[in-house]
Amino acid sequence: MTASPPSLAKHATHVERVQRISQVGLILDVCCRVTGMGFSAVARVTDETWLTCAALDNVGFGLKPGDELPLQTTICDEIRQHKQVVVFDDAALDDKYKDHHTPRIYGLRSYISVPIIQTDGTLFGTLCAIDTNPRKINTPETIGMFKLFAELIASQLSAQSASEETARALIAERETARLREEFIAVVGHDLRNPVAAVSAGLRLLERNVPQSDVVRREMRKSIARMSSIISNLMDLARGRLGGGIAAAKQPGVILDDLINDVVTEIRAFSDQDIIVRSKVDAPIFCDPQRIGQLLSNLIGNAVTHGTEGFPVTLDANISQEVLTITVINQGRPIPDAVLEGLFQPFRRAEAHSSSGLGLGLYISSEIARGHGGTLTARCNGGEIAFTFAMPLGDEGHIQV
Repeated sequence: MTASPPSLAKHATHVERVQRISQVGLILDVCCRVTGMGFSAVARVTDETWLTCAALDNVGFGLKPGDELPLQTTICDEIRQHKQVVVFDDAALDDKYKDHHTPRIYGLRSYISVPIIQTDGTLFGTLCAIDTNPRKINTPETIGMFKLFAELIASQLSAQSASEETARALIAERETARLREEFIAVVGHDLRNPVAAVSAGLRLLERNVPQSDVVRREMRKSIARMSSIISNLMDLARGRLGGGIAAAKQPGVILDDLINDVVTEIRAFSDQDIIVRSKVDAPIFCDPQRIGQLLSNLIGNAVTHGTEGFPVTLDANISQEVLTITVINQGRPIPDAVLEGLFQPFRRAEAHSSSGLGLGLYISSEIARGHGGTLTARCNGGEIAFTFAMPLGDEGHIQV
């Protein structure tokens, strides 16, 4: 028998699940001893392949765990559809299978295969046995034994799935608890300073101290900071509980105006050089408030974490009806493991950073999703780039 090369890397999970069932070796041995057949196996059956998960080969068929057979060459192709037992004592004398391609391809005469159906009703594969000689196996006793073994394997596989699901739920609950604790700590930290500033300002105003205009200005900044924190928390709730941040799109939005407004605001509190290269010279269809928020988050993040003396650059263009905006800065390289989780809530590029709640990139990614687009990040050495890509589509064609 000729099998495809081992594919353990591709199907390791299914092979390992079967191998973890301690009774499988005994089951295959009993199947061969009772029937006198030379080969028995537990197979994973997919839409395309027959995968050996465990096998007892006493006659040199050559199949071992991880080996595949094209599904169309096997009788399991039929079992996958009707989920019934297939058994014959001698293919040469069986009206249905004497001209079947499977016995001819693999040189088998006797055959039994029982579907392994998990508790959720899905077909995992089959428990089967074959031999090159005729065997008396089409009996209630043999079929009953194979069915019992198949049910035992199915129950073990289902128990493994339930255990794995419980483990995943436990991990998710631990992550939720961690995020909850971090959320409380970060919100408390970020609100404490502006609240203290407002409280101090009020005490100064009550004493009619000089420079009351300066005090009022600082209080307004603190209130604006608290409002920003609250807005971010509301956006977090919308993104996590409401299925994403909705985009109130409107036609005729001038992207260059949005970019210029955001850059002007950021330049008011930062000396970092910001270079804008925009080739979008026609109105587009989008939510200007949300896109402005996305731009503010990306540019502000680049300015905050960028290396001093290196400019932040923004490139915007449209190619093949896709709007692309990329913000680039030079900074400390971000490890791949951190990069992958940057768009999750409360995640930061620097583990010990105290700059905000860590919601900006998450909210930006939700805004991108609300526009049918994506937000991605890459780090090449010290160059860090965030790219927003939005297909313009039928409703988002450039307004001319």
